[in-house]
Amino acid sequence: MEEPSRVRRFGLLLLALVGCSSKGEAPMLSSATPVASGSAAASASRANGGDEGEGGEPAMASPAKPTVSLGGVYSPPAPLADELNAVGAIGWSVRVHKLPARDAKLLGFLRGGAVVAATGESAPGSKDCPKGWVGIAPGGFVCKEDVSADRTNPILQAAARGPNYKEKLPYMYGTVTRGGPVYSRIPSQADLDEFEGHLDKHLAKWRADKESGASYGLDVWLRHEKATSGDALELLASGATDEDIPPFLQDHKPAPNLSGLIASQAVVRVGGTDKRQGRSFVDTFLVEGRRYNLTPDLVVVPADRFRPIRGSEFHGYPVAELGVAPPFAIIRREGARRFTWSASKKRMVNDGPLEWRSLVKLTGKQQFQNGVLHFETTEGFYVDDRHASRVDEAKRWPKWAQQGQKWLDVNLTKQVLVAYEGQKMVYATLVSTGEDGLAEPDVAKKATIRGIYRIHTKYATVTMDSKAVGEEFELRDVPYVQYFNEGYALHGSYWHDRFGTPKSHGCINLAPEDARRLYFWTEPAVPDGWHGAMKSLTGTVLFIHP
Repeated sequence: MEEPSRVRRFGLLLLALVGCSSKGEAPMLSSATPVASGSAAASASRANGGDEGEGGEPAMASPAKPTVSLGGVYSPPAPLADELNAVGAIGWSVRVHKLPARDAKLLGFLRGGAVVAATGESAPGSKDCPKGWVGIAPGGFVCKEDVSADRTNPILQAAARGPNYKEKLPYMYGTVTRGGPVYSRIPSQADLDEFEGHLDKHLAKWRADKESGASYGLDVWLRHEKATSGDALELLASGATDEDIPPFLQDHKPAPNLSGLIASQAVVRVGGTDKRQGRSFVDTFLVEGRRYNLTPDLVVVPADRFRPIRGSEFHGYPVAELGVAPPFAIIRREGARRFTWSASKKRMVNDGPLEWRSLVKLTGKQQFQNGVLHFETTEGFYVDDRHASRVDEAKRWPKWAQQGQKWLDVNLTKQVLVAYEGQKMVYATLVSTGEDGLAEPDVAKKATIRGIYRIHTKYATVTMDSKAVGEEFELRDVPYVQYFNEGYALHGSYWHDRFGTPKSHGCINLAPEDARRLYFWTEPAVPDGWHGAMKSLTGTVLFIHP
């Protein structure tokens, strides 16, 4: 586990705060009717005045196979068949509608810079979309005001690097250690004097900080091969400048206004950071020894104001691929021990440590010893249920399993998620659900709801924040978000590594790699190039129980 004490405290603070609310770039469909109810769900938007959903019929063809398998193997999407017959998103979040009208059903979103195939369909303009509409693959329409067919468009060139699905996290990430400015361009010395007047004091703290400062985590910023390697302090002292700074930022030019914050070339400071914020980055570069990072919405921030975040290295088990059959157990807590039964002493005897979050195969036999339940493993030793979560095959198969549907089973007591294809168990992992445990969600604010739901809305990333007094935070680009009821979602958590322990504000937290794999396995499928998709009542079933 990578988190030193001070940063771990920061992560635990965020865990206590995260309320799974989304912000800004895309409206969240808020009502996924539980499957058990059998009624039609109206999917209403919670932000940005979104559209009301219709029915549950598929709105587009699903990809033939996922981009990432449950084993973590990445399969790149097929290249566009006709590069000339394509359009790119030039707005930060471009809406895709089922029909060519602003009030038509919302199918999903494109993030700025994404390029997708055009279908050749078009529709005339209207008052709220004067240039008309263009159809995109695999279905739906975008307003021509929001896209461009010109690949030399400044936004399409500047925002060409989108989410990276090859790795566990789609972007580079950092959490703020010392607040400061956000720039619309690489700052000049005059800009630094004006907006970072105490820069020398800040850099001195950065040099001295062993947990979050200059000596920590440079490998995160060097995720892309072009980044200059070397000791951060030596680079700062040398005044080195990268040769391949993004062209649109060279000579202190302002970035294209994808963020919506850069009103004119005269604007330099477009906002700030504070200690309750996490951010994502798509690029990094040195200018006169100081490292700057570029965000997906094309603003520039000094890297020394952030602690690089690697994200948990843990991921679950593709049990079908591994040939593992239930029963088995996953070690969910640190400090687990192997026990052997001593006939002479008539008790369990400590026989050494067990690796945290490892999987052990069970015989199915179990016994109590001093009031503690112990599971027998196929290797002959025992493990106790205080540290291990036993996973068994379902005793009775629900209707959707009998029909061969994909579904997810989340056990709140065991902190385990199991994925099924019909009656076949295919994946098992540890999660972190609401920190209020089995308390009733309508009484406890930080408990996970129970019931049977369907995933209805998915985003590759989305911002989650809170404006509640005393609980303010903002986490940019929370990865692989899958909403199933109002503000509740499964999502990756880059800010902690305590999976197997209740820690969230109500959502189901997944390790980043688990979130990545399950995001591409579940329905609704997000088409290639899209940043989010939604289909009421057609998504993967999610069964949450004690």
